[in-house]
Amino acid sequence: MTLPAPTVLVFLDPAFENGRVADSSQPQLMATDLGATRGDGVFESLLAVGGKARKMQAHLNRLGSSARALDLNIPEQDTWRRAIGTAITEFREAYPAPSPAEDEVVVKLLVTRGVEGAASPTCWIQASPSPAGSRRQRETGIDVVLLDRGFDTEASERAPWLLLGAKTLSYAVNMAALRYAHKQGADDAIFTSTDGRVLEGPTSTVLLAHVETIDDGTGSARTVKRLITPQLDSGILPGTSQDALFAKAKAAGWELGYGPLIPDDLFDADAVWLISSIRLIAPVNHIDGKEIGTPALRKQLTAELNELFAGIE
Repeated sequence: MTLPAPTVLVFLDPAFENGRVADSSQPQLMATDLGATRGDGVFESLLAVGGKARKMQAHLNRLGSSARALDLNIPEQDTWRRAIGTAITEFREAYPAPSPAEDEVVVKLLVTRGVEGAASPTCWIQASPSPAGSRRQRETGIDVVLLDRGFDTEASERAPWLLLGAKTLSYAVNMAALRYAHKQGADDAIFTSTDGRVLEGPTSTVLLAHVETIDDGTGSARTVKRLITPQLDSGILPGTSQDALFAKAKAAGWELGYGPLIPDDLFDADAVWLISSIRLIAPVNHIDGKEIGTPALRKQLTAELNELFAGIE
């Protein structure tokens, strides 16, 4: 397997305390690795800004949770931290950012079950540039379509072997959904369940906001801003970015809520976003061709959330 440059690979190897740097221009993964042949593994993606990984602890926690769901025994978190540091340092030295504003590195943590019969999983880190399209979508917003995910909101509890709450390498459906959305002229998609609930994006968490002015009965009025995300027991991946943003928003006086949500809730919202660790906060301009909220309010609320999100480490 040959990876396109610029890419840095660091394998978690017991013989190398800080990880083993590998040549990304040369094959590194066995063709019989179960991650390649069956998608049997887990991963995480995080963003490093200015050389510092954001939300590292949250991503390591979720990687461990996903690994446990697949009965994978992975290295301790400190081992991952050291290898992440190596990957970021190696990448920034090999491929310096043109400017501080562009000093972003996408860091992927990958685990496969290894080759058939392997005693331990294959674990490595891949560092690469942040996609230019991600920055553009943060600024200009995106259009999305609603797509049926093919299961109901009780499937996760009824059939835990579907691994609906784990971040696995089996992302073929997610990528197919994105290709389908692109063919419809959209940038992304929001999944819905067969029982009519809003779930998540193929690579993101859904957020929506309502803003209302309330009379407190004394002749004074106050503005209430409410941030809502789909309920977490509906088979969706718990979002590290959503969780961190909710903590910041609560401290800033926003009210918070967790579904259940239906598509009409999206259309009735003052603003909708797809949020993820790499693209960050992308405002949704249209869903199925219908504009969400108004451009002015959408821009104002997005700016407020971006300011809060910028303080997340």
